[in-house]
Amino acid sequence: MRRKQMIAMLLAGGQGSRLGLLTKVMAKPAVPFGGKYRIIDFPLSNCVNSGIDTVGVLTQYRPLELNSYIGNGQPWDLDRSDGGVHILPPYMREGEKGTWYKGTANAIYQNLGFIELYDPEYVLILSGDHVYKMDYSQMLRRHKETGAACTISVLEVSLEEATRFGILNVDENDNIYEFEEKPRHPKSNLASMGIYIFTWSKLREYLIADEADEKSSNDFGKNIIPAMLGAGEAMTVYRFSGYWKDVGTIDSLWDANMDMLSTETSIDLYDQEWPIYARTPTKPPHFMGEHAVAEHSMVTGGCEVYGRVENSVLFHSVIVEKGAVVRYSILMPGTIVKAGAVVEYAILAENAAICENAHVGASPDGSDSWGVAVVAQNLRVGEGAVVPPKAMITRNVKGGGAK
Repeated sequence: MRRKQMIAMLLAGGQGSRLGLLTKVMAKPAVPFGGKYRIIDFPLSNCVNSGIDTVGVLTQYRPLELNSYIGNGQPWDLDRSDGGVHILPPYMREGEKGTWYKGTANAIYQNLGFIELYDPEYVLILSGDHVYKMDYSQMLRRHKETGAACTISVLEVSLEEATRFGILNVDENDNIYEFEEKPRHPKSNLASMGIYIFTWSKLREYLIADEADEKSSNDFGKNIIPAMLGAGEAMTVYRFSGYWKDVGTIDSLWDANMDMLSTETSIDLYDQEWPIYARTPTKPPHFMGEHAVAEHSMVTGGCEVYGRVENSVLFHSVIVEKGAVVRYSILMPGTIVKAGAVVEYAILAENAAICENAHVGASPDGSDSWGVAVVAQNLRVGEGAVVPPKAMITRNVKGGGAK
């Protein structure tokens, strides 16, 4: 194998339990997003656009959908004989019992052999569940210029928000001197984005030591970063400015999809200089019926709209029948909203069916009981049924309402 300057290791094995029923059958990075993408498309596209041609994708929880989607990596130009994309599940070594990845650091440790095939100078560690655009080559430049053992990408947040993040405290040269996990009284507003560049020789040393510590959680934030700081390693931050969203909850997933409807507050999906690549099915152009109305919405190929769609994101093969209304909602592939039905402030998972005159979700009313309604994939909401706001529908609903 030709030696690589830097390879990427993409952590994509998370269950995403806060996304509830949307991740019952797939890992969080495989969840559909933005009309034609999956969440994992963003870090994969960032890698290719940054000149990184070798990516290890570490899978674990319900990997079938994600494995099938990535395939040979062709949509991202990662179907290469030297490098490319590689699916890396947990595995059993000779003489050992098989184990799941015990933590983020252990996941990388279990793949030392893969990394050493390419003998890189640097390793980029990424999460597979964030929506953003970033040029990792700029972050690498910062890492080289400072001679750091580790560079961590950070985003400035308000001090009120800082209590929800891992916070990095830095000196006047942006060198890290302290890391605090979700501090009650933050000293800084620099939030870790969970994106790291390590000098590989250093990271390898700390991974081996961490694995030998039986008390360790084998986690980057809890163990590796504090250990490196404690040992006095040179560590610095890379300040990122731009759109970044952790889509790990129903509300944040809905928010991020709504953000895609505004190029001023989100990622510009039409930027030809930094395209987001995806594996998309071949579908005919979308069709708008004679009396159809679509306002401020994304409507993808294969959709048929005969009713009214407002401020919504429609994935491929969605059908909105005559007299149906869809507002501020996300309709994933293959969903159907039948005549007279109303869907508002909701997420419909793949192949869900909303029958005639049913009503899913409701407009915000300012109460604690309000929230985005979610219908799981392949389910049917019966004729005239009412699904209240914040409901999580996990089984078919007969006419007359849902509890």
